[in-house]
Amino acid sequence: MSETHATSPVFPPGRYGRRRDGRKRRWVPVLAVVLFAAGILGLTLKFYDKFGQTDYTPQIIGWSEPTATELVIQFRVWVPEGGTANCMLRARDYDGFEVGRRAVLVPAPDGGGTVEVSEPVPTKARASVGDVMGCRAAG
Repeated sequence: MSETHATSPVFPPGRYGRRRDGRKRRWVPVLAVVLFAAGILGLTLKFYDKFGQTDYTPQIIGWSEPTATELVIQFRVWVPEGGTANCMLRARDYDGFEVGRRAVLVPAPDGGGTVEVSEPVPTKARASVGDVMGCRAAG
């Protein structure tokens, strides 16, 4: 019976370059995942700050009898002291298609609080319903 011993090949020095020591570098993918997660977190915070919860809470009161070119929307919005709300109003026809849209700036009353607003929305066809799509800080 003969025994065979497995040995590493021996290369002439300087001929094939530097050899690796065989250890894997696990920190590179971990670092990439950490940087990616930090980037996603940063984007999430940025967009939440811009589009997330607001102090401006609109409430539709109603709308007037529409004409072929205009719908007057009445709504109420809470605006904090010193702020101005930028509210987007929308008029829709009987089938639900948008026929008009308008942005309205609503300044806060003294000391902040609720403001009732009545604003016309120009339409390209006869509207049947008015909406306040949302309000946020102007600026």
